[in-house]
Amino acid sequence: MNIVIVGDGKVGYTLADQLCREGYNITVIDKNADALMHTQETLDVMGVQGNGASIAVQTEAGVPDCDVLIAATSADEMNMLCCLTAKNLGVQHTIARIRNPEYMSQLQTLKEQFGLSMTVNPELEAAREIARVIKFSPALKIDTFSKGRVELIEFKISEESPIVGKMLKELPAATNTQILICAVDRNGEVIIPGGDFQLMQGDHIHITGTTRDITKFLRSIGENQVPIRTIMIVGGGRIGYYLSNMLLEERGIAIKIIEKDRERCDELCELLPRATIIHGDGSDIELLESEGMEQMDAFIALTGMDEENLIMSMVAGHKGIPKIVTKTGRFKYMALIARMGIDTVVNPKSTTTSQIVQYVRAMRNAEGSNIKTLHKILDGNAEAVEFAATETTRNLDIPLKNLRLKKNLLIAVIVRGGKVIIPHGQDVIQKDDSVIVVTSAHHLSDLNDIYREL
Repeated sequence: MNIVIVGDGKVGYTLADQLCREGYNITVIDKNADALMHTQETLDVMGVQGNGASIAVQTEAGVPDCDVLIAATSADEMNMLCCLTAKNLGVQHTIARIRNPEYMSQLQTLKEQFGLSMTVNPELEAAREIARVIKFSPALKIDTFSKGRVELIEFKISEESPIVGKMLKELPAATNTQILICAVDRNGEVIIPGGDFQLMQGDHIHITGTTRDITKFLRSIGENQVPIRTIMIVGGGRIGYYLSNMLLEERGIAIKIIEKDRERCDELCELLPRATIIHGDGSDIELLESEGMEQMDAFIALTGMDEENLIMSMVAGHKGIPKIVTKTGRFKYMALIARMGIDTVVNPKSTTTSQIVQYVRAMRNAEGSNIKTLHKILDGNAEAVEFAATETTRNLDIPLKNLRLKKNLLIAVIVRGGKVIIPHGQDVIQKDDSVIVVTSAHHLSDLNDIYREL
């Protein structure tokens, strides 16, 4: 499959890297010759220098013969124009990054006018991710499947946790819940565990199940929801705006935003009249303290500087703030930040990449798309994929214990007629089921990909 990416910035490079790893033929267009040279030296891609909206440049890059064009420049208007040009050259599938809040209310109209197959908004998705963990404080990260019926949460096991030393097969009886621990990060090693796997202090575990069962499980091990009513956000950019808009819909939540740009502060005062907007430098610890940092239930660092976010979050941890969220634009910082005890790390590029990879893999499926949801987990070292079982799915109605599944792969959840099933050996996959699979070693584009070759 041939893919053209317009824009060789952080998002474009991340997409090119991920899609190259999955075996696609990638061509990158960008005006910046130095950025293109770096990408071509580090990744197996072709590069074309020039204006990505130009018919001549797109033709040189092979757009008329490509399967999908992804426009990921920093300008929404440029991305839409690139996609329109590609449509006129005969490309069937186009994806545009659109970030401006002003366009959100007219997104469907824009998709129709520009012939967009898909739009992605990294900042909006990052805000949604943060909002989920703010509303459910024990979790470090929350992903959803099957229209919210199933959740996948990340949780760190503390030294005092009663499940330290227990094997996974002991948990259902010990906690009286139907949940499944489907992936574990132990000191940087990604593990898809079996029933005899023994939990240890410091493990980052990923739990699947219904919201009710996960909540019950966490309560049974002493991890109760802590109400979050006061929140300090440093950085009033798009993520800060989207997040505040979501959280202010909840009654009783007070939000204080610290932003160093005076003009942006004035805009936020108009856009978010119920929030408190402070003009100041959030990296100034004295300012944070004077604005009541220690009294906050949650601290969220969203500036454009990873280093500033890291330092501020470390200070927040030292002050004992219950919930801390840090934004980073670099994957290499995510594991480092987690080791420093900071609760939740958000990388907008990661969410965007997952959405686009899901779409591209669905295109590759010759029988038609049966990928419903895809989430990267464990810093991108594993993924959870939701499939629809169709008439083309092999091994229907055969007990799972009799299936020859690939290594490092686990069938985590089956959703049948709205009912969530944590599967055991006697359970089967039926036509029209939703099946959630977790794997650390495979790029799955079809439910039939889970089986070993005969």
